[in-house]
Amino acid sequence: MSIIVLGTVALDTVRTPFGFKRHMLGGSAVHFAMAARLFTKVNLVAIVGRDFPQRYIDFLEKKGIVLTSLIRREGKTFKWKGEYRGDLNSAFTLSTELGVLSNFKPAVSSGQKRIKYIFLANVDPDMQRHLLMHMYAPSLIGLDSMNYWIKHKRKALIRLLKEVNIYVANEQEARDLSGESNLVKAAKRLRSFGPPMILIKKGEHGVLFYCDKFIFSLPAYPTDKVIDPTGAGDTFAGGFMGYLAKTEKINQAALKKAIAYGTIAASFNVEDFGVNKTARLTARDLENRLSKFRKLVSF
Repeated sequence: MSIIVLGTVALDTVRTPFGFKRHMLGGSAVHFAMAARLFTKVNLVAIVGRDFPQRYIDFLEKKGIVLTSLIRREGKTFKWKGEYRGDLNSAFTLSTELGVLSNFKPAVSSGQKRIKYIFLANVDPDMQRHLLMHMYAPSLIGLDSMNYWIKHKRKALIRLLKEVNIYVANEQEARDLSGESNLVKAAKRLRSFGPPMILIKKGEHGVLFYCDKFIFSLPAYPTDKVIDPTGAGDTFAGGFMGYLAKTEKINQAALKKAIAYGTIAASFNVEDFGVNKTARLTARDLENRLSKFRKLVSF
């Protein structure tokens, strides 16, 4: 089984209390892929400009990521510049350059259209819908978004929610879209928009999962080595969706285990800049930390 992810491939510039890095390989699709690849073959759909370093493309290929639908076009690659301060829970965006992403129309091969597991990472909801319209009978569709689209393309996003199985949001996004401050009420409200399953990422406080049959909450893996949280949510989604694609099961046990894998993958992501940690991550690393995590949360 394989998975397809639509999202950004970016050049990230990040400052945290632990250092400054310029034009690192980043983007929602990249961080997702670094975790999902540990479970299944990942097909990446994105666009970059002529300024995108070839060494990053070579790197992704060496990691086994299928780049058939990574388009390279005249213009500049999507760039994000941000800074983390204090407890590193929130990023301060200093600049965003859309570049070639501004008029991107995702296209996939005929073989990729038949992939059953789809993740629509954070891009314009119209782009997400464009890809979804070209897919044949998917089994599971996950969707992520961000506050910008909630504010500026709310109608398009809510319309898209009716067509997906899982909506993934952080705390603030869940509150902004639902209009509810309590996260359980927010999850119920988001469920009413269409998606049968809601995942709310709570950063260092873990994750809340909601569906009609059960509610599940899991804390984050406790780590004192938080260097750069950029992409942690996308890494979580990669571990979560990657495991579900591998098992080809969508039941309570599989969903809980997928959440645990996503949580562990994200805990590695924050321990270094960019994809430095997740690029070296192995399935054994994931299993070893998951074993420790089980002992911490059991009672």
